[in-house]
Formats: sequence, C-alpha cells, structure tokens
Amino acid sequence: MRLISSAFSFCLSLCIASASAETLTFSCTRTERDFTETYDLQVRTSPSNLTTQKSKVFLDGRDLDRVGADGNQTIKNVLITKDKVSYLSDTRFEAEVLDGISYAPGSVTTMVMIDRHSGKLRKVETVSGGILANSLGEGTRSYEEQCVSVGNP
Repeated sequence: MRLISSAFSFCLSLCIASASAETLTFSCTRTERDFTETYDLQVRTSPSNLTTQKSKVFLDGRDLDRVGADGNQTIKNVLITKDKVSYLSDTRFEAEVLDGISYAPGSVTTMVMIDRHSGKLRKVETVSGGILANSLGEGTRSYEEQCVSVGNP
C-alpha cells in the first residue's frame, strides 16, 4: 500500500509540475544615443490546464495588460522555449487632442523576442495612426537591446 501511495504522489507531482506556469525574469538594458535605461522584464506563461488564466508580461513590476481612458494594451501571445522567449502585444489609443491639435486613433503592434543563450532582445514595432505616427512616423521599426537572465534555470 505504501508503494502505491508513493507512486501516486510522484505521478501527482509530475502532473502538477507540467501544468504549472513558467516564469522567466530578465534585466534588460536599452541604449539610444546618450541615453541608457535598465529595466526588469518578467514573462510568465499560463498553466497549460487553465484556460481562464492568461500569460502575463511585467515591466518593472507593472502588468503590461492595461485598460485606461486613453486606450488599452493587451498581451496577445507568450511563448517560452528552450532557446527563445517571445511575446506579442497590441496597443490601441483613442483619438485625442493635445495642445489644440487633434489626433486620430492609433495602434502599435509589438513583437518581442529574446534569445535565451545570448540575451539579445529584438523588438519589432509597427505604428499606425495616432499621435505616435505623427511624432515617430508610421511604419515598422526594429530595435535591439541586451538582457541578462535573473535567477532563471
């Protein structure tokens, strides 16, 4: 009976481990001209057996899934593999008036990929409409940053 109980406990722990979420944390550095910024990035997949809980991304502890009066940002997909970490975000901005100038609604779609071996983060953003298109220009841009894994297996 003790052997059956031990075997059952072992199988149960394997099932729980395979259904648990995976969380990876990185310290990333972005450099642009004379400006350098370091931030913490945490990427967490949802447990595979829970369809009600979604994957999450946190930047300096702030959840990137946000809804506000000026728009919303949604993490659409998170993928963690042995070699890469990636996520896709979709940000929508409402029409706004700033300093007497009217701006149409806009959006930014962002794909972030981190090579787990080199720590190289590549971000591809597509800006469409809104105040960002006016200030940055519409279109797709690619950025590279460097990340270091923090306490990850």
